[in-house]
Amino acid sequence: MANILKYPLLTEKTTTLQSKNNQYCFVVDINANKFQIKDEVEKLKKGVEVVSVRTITVRGKVKRMGRFMGKRSNFKKALVRLKAGQSLELFEATA
Repeated sequence: MANILKYPLLTEKTTTLQSKNNQYCFVVDINANKFQIKDEVEKLKKGVEVVSVRTITVRGKVKRMGRFMGKRSNFKKALVRLKAGQSLELFEATA
């Protein structure tokens, strides 16, 4: 498995989780497990310690375009909690 972490998920809810609970949200590979996700996040920045990983498989919605039906892809997201006082610079604003 080459790339487990696909991209960070930035929404209003994940921004609130980041500031209050020190949790970060990523869209990950559908076959990744919690141990692989933890290792990848710890490789992003030296000295970062992951406390917990929670995963959610999001089922794709069935959508309609005129008379044609289609389905969005399923994806997996991971909520990663870091040790207190630590952060990832992926999410910090650049000014």
